[in-house]
Amino acid sequence: MIKFIHQRLVSFKNAIVGWWYVIRTQKNAWIHAVATIVTVVIGFWLQLETGDWAMIVIVIAMVWTAEFLNTALEIVVDLASPDLHPLARVGKDVGAAGVLIAAVSAAIIGILVMGQPFVEKIQQVFAHLGS
Repeated sequence: MIKFIHQRLVSFKNAIVGWWYVIRTQKNAWIHAVATIVTVVIGFWLQLETGDWAMIVIVIAMVWTAEFLNTALEIVVDLASPDLHPLARVGKDVGAAGVLIAAVSAAIIGILVMGQPFVEKIQQVFAHLGS
């Protein structure tokens, strides 16, 4: 049992090392981080319902998962094909397209979930300022 627990702790450590690698080395991860923070802050400001939060968390996780898998794919392609190869390029482009699909889908879902409450909140703020 102790060996099992130790192995799980090592797995968590490895995952954190991988997470830190992505944050340190991938410029798009910074864009995702900013988008995540802005989305969460706006969600709290709008006082989203539990179901809305569930959707937001799912799409945030979807984008981050796509980014992490794309990074892993790029690293493995670079390892397998250090020289430029047309198929290596295609593999990387397809991985990047997956991230793009996830990010655009997340933005659309974010607008669907938070758009109307955001507009209403802004209108309330301006109505309050005008009175």
